[in-house]
Amino acid sequence: MAHMETHAGGSASERQLFGSRLNSVAMIVAVLRERRRSGARRKALADLTPNQLRDIGHPGVSRPVLEIKAGLITNLMSMR
Repeated sequence: MAHMETHAGGSASERQLFGSRLNSVAMIVAVLRERRRSGARRKALADLTPNQLRDIGHPGVSRPVLEIKAGLITNLMSMR
């Protein structure tokens, strides 16, 4: 008489598919957390003054700078 065994559960391919789904979900969660952290970090740095940024050792934020030469307003008013 032949001996037969029964196995409960799914096949190896089903287990592998389930594992890859878990890995995908974990990766998506990690990406979303990192995106949220970087947004909060950017927002916090935007609120700091240049002196505070220098104090923490962060390079200054590259913002456009408008340089006006001395006497420009006087010259413009005289052209009026």
